[in-house]
Amino acid sequence: MGKLTTHVLDTANGCPAAGMAVRLYRLDTEGPKWLRSLHLNGDGRADGPLLDGATLTAGRYRLVFEVAAYFRALGQALPEPAFLDEVPLDFGIADPDSHYHVPLLASPWSYSTYRGS
Repeated sequence: MGKLTTHVLDTANGCPAAGMAVRLYRLDTEGPKWLRSLHLNGDGRADGPLLDGATLTAGRYRLVFEVAAYFRALGQALPEPAFLDEVPLDFGIADPDSHYHVPLLASPWSYSTYRGS
């Protein structure tokens, strides 16, 4: 059975991004449709799959990571506006029977992602 998961690592502090807020959307011709919001656990992960089973369908999706709010909550002084505020990652799911893992490595000044396992 396929599933969608995520994980965020705080590369500025060398730790999981515990407490970071994340939103998930499905993208279609009418625009983004909000599916859910969550806060990452102490390991920088969602407590379970973001989508799985019948809720995981082929299509385009967007994860939005609230990077600036996370770093500000840690006491990091950021300019206003922050260089990175929210980081949106648009990606496609072609095979709903596969595991799609979308990790984010983030600092106040940069980010990277890849399809994980």
